[in-house]
Amino acid sequence: MTSIGPLPIRPLMVLAAFVVGWFISRVLAKRKTSAERYKSAGSLVYSSLLVGLVTARLAHIARWSEEYLSSPMSLLAIGDGGYLWWAGVAAGLAFMYWRTMKQRDLRQAVFTGAAAGILTWFLASAVLEAAQRQAAPLPDLELLSLTGQPTALHSLKGQPVVLNLWASWCPPCRREMPAFEQAQKKFPDTVFVMVNQGEKPEQVVRFLQAQGLDLSHVLLDPSSSAMKTLGAQGLPSTYFFDAQGQLAYAHVGELTLGAISSILSSRNSHSDHQLTPQAQRAPQ
Repeated sequence: MTSIGPLPIRPLMVLAAFVVGWFISRVLAKRKTSAERYKSAGSLVYSSLLVGLVTARLAHIARWSEEYLSSPMSLLAIGDGGYLWWAGVAAGLAFMYWRTMKQRDLRQAVFTGAAAGILTWFLASAVLEAAQRQAAPLPDLELLSLTGQPTALHSLKGQPVVLNLWASWCPPCRREMPAFEQAQKKFPDTVFVMVNQGEKPEQVVRFLQAQGLDLSHVLLDPSSSAMKTLGAQGLPSTYFFDAQGQLAYAHVGELTLGAISSILSSRNSHSDHQLTPQAQRAPQ
């Protein structure tokens, strides 16, 4: 599951966690402070969330600075899922503590609300992780090569696969294509399969040539059967399968090289199958 309707699920999880934290902090503060002061608790939770999100984003960019600086515009792609969450949580809580140094009557309320919000986020993440583990494996779809030759997607089982659903008329699809081109060179043990949705071979070839893209596995899905099978609500949608063909991670929306590298490196730490780039970075 990558979305609820057209909305990506992970931002909705963060929103749900914030609403829980905001509501609980206001309820608790109202019991201990004046009718006007309790509103400050909700504002403080909101400010702490913003500090946390900005810090998480900057920490992630710092961790994958080489990948982001290779395409500076990708720094602005905040929807790529590139956030170092532990750094954001730490920064948000530190900011909350600092702000309540002179508002001690609010401290217990806002920290209790923050704890409830963080717990909500962790529980939602665990449910999503479990749902993805139970998701259908790499689909057994019959697709076409650019020359019209039938290609069974299931034949790729046995090696990690990144499956991207795209179309040339889709702006975020076009923007992320160079990132996938770089990623397939950086992660040679992972197969990157770019499955075009509903376009004719000549359209796809013309687009790839015009953009100067050299992608190893571009397949055609004339009836958009992959979207139906995988339950994709929009384009681009990207699915990360392990070597056993089980879904490990899914993302709806544009991805950057930094985000792709982070996802693959993270999954590698939980798998015996190599997803590592040719030049592995020293652990930080």
